[in-house]
This record gives sequence, C-alpha cells and structure tokens, in this order.
Amino acid sequence: MRIAVAGGTGLVGRMVVAEAEARGHEPVVLARSRGIDITTGTGLDAALAGADALIDVSNVTTVRRAVSVEFFGRATRNLLWAGELAGVRHHLALSIVGIERVDYGYYEGKREQERLIHEGRVPWTVLRSTQFHEFAELVLSQVPGPLAIVPRQRIKPVAAREVAAKLVALIAEEPRGKVLELGGPEERDLPDLARRIVHARGESRKVLGVPLPGAVGSAMASGELLPGPSAFVGTQTFDQWLLEKFGRL
Repeated sequence: MRIAVAGGTGLVGRMVVAEAEARGHEPVVLARSRGIDITTGTGLDAALAGADALIDVSNVTTVRRAVSVEFFGRATRNLLWAGELAGVRHHLALSIVGIERVDYGYYEGKREQERLIHEGRVPWTVLRSTQFHEFAELVLSQVPGPLAIVPRQRIKPVAAREVAAKLVALIAEEPRGKVLELGGPEERDLPDLARRIVHARGESRKVLGVPLPGAVGSAMASGELLPGPSAFVGTQTFDQWLLEKFGRL
C-alpha cells in the first residue's frame, strides 16, 4: 500500500514511516524538506499520485488559538482536497484525547482539523492519543533554570512508537468514520513525570507542580485529558520508557 505521511519527519512521523516500511508498505513523506508544503499545497498533487491512503501527523508548535486554527485548517483543507483528487481511500489523522473538554488554544486547531475531516468527502478515521512519554521532557525543555514550573495534569502517557504502530495498523483497515482513542497503561501526574526525568538525567533541578489558571487548568488537573473506557491501551509504562531512554530510573 502506498501511504502518504504528512509530518513524516517529526517524532511520530518518523516512527510511522519506519513502521509502514516494516509492514511492507510504501510510505511517501509529505514535508517541506521534501519540497512539499501542506499549508500551501505546493507539491501535494504529485506526491499523492497513486497513494492509497494518507496518515496526517503534522503539527505546529504554538499555544495561540489563531495560529493553531490557521495551520490545521489550511493543512487539512489542502490534504483533503488533494487526497480526493488523487483517489485516496482512507484519511487517518492523529489528534488528542480530551480536546472537546478543554478550551485550550492549541486544541481549537485540532477541533477544526477534526471538523473538516468529518465534513469532508474522503473516508476517514481519527485516532486521538494521550500525551506521549516524551511530553514531560518537552515541558522541561521549555522552562530552563534551576526551578522548573510544570502544570498539573492527570494523564495516561503512551509510547510514541505504539501510537505509530496503531496508526499504521488502522490505515490498513476500512475507514471507521469515527473518533477512536489510545492511551497508556497507567495514570500519572505530569509534575511527577518531570521529576522522574530530572532524576534519571542526574540533574539537581527542582520541579514545582502548579495548576494552569482558570477553567483550562482545572480541567487538566481534574482528568479531562484522560481517555474513556473504550480506548485502546498501550503496554509500555513510563518507567519502562525512562529506563530504555536513560538507562536508569
């Protein structure tokens, strides 16, 4: 199967490409580094020629609502339009668990992405994932200094490679026309995960967990980012990932 992968050079995208190749598929990476811009449509028609399916794991780094909506809106419209012209039979997008329950700026863009897919004419599936194990490390990188202030969040972290594997497995199936969820095997608190990373890296930084202000912070701290009972469940725990990455707990 020829599978176009939007965002195929990112963290999950690289894993999706590797997983697709391991399963005998032919992945085609859609990325600016390959001369393809999903926000303008440049190079999309040629890249999607002959593609059977498309996996969208594209992303933008922002917390601003307008930036997120603009990116995911433009990218999704272009991918759906080009996919329809190319005869793509299955459009599969990666989204985030809880975006309909938390009024966070970045999530508004993901909601727009899902809305466009649902209203589009290409058969589709959406897989919402919980935060990856790497998420706590990313948060730490954004707050340099001896004291790391980390937002309180109840999450079920999942291995990014398990998300990639589920995406490739789903793309080979018939489109579901529905939203599915995938989460990790255990519930954890984000500041605690950050402390575990600091310790595993042999650092002396202090981690202070604080709730984000307002309704957003309350929702995240109270578990609105947790998946429902029908979600797929990954197998790798955070501690297993930590040991694999750093060689110590």
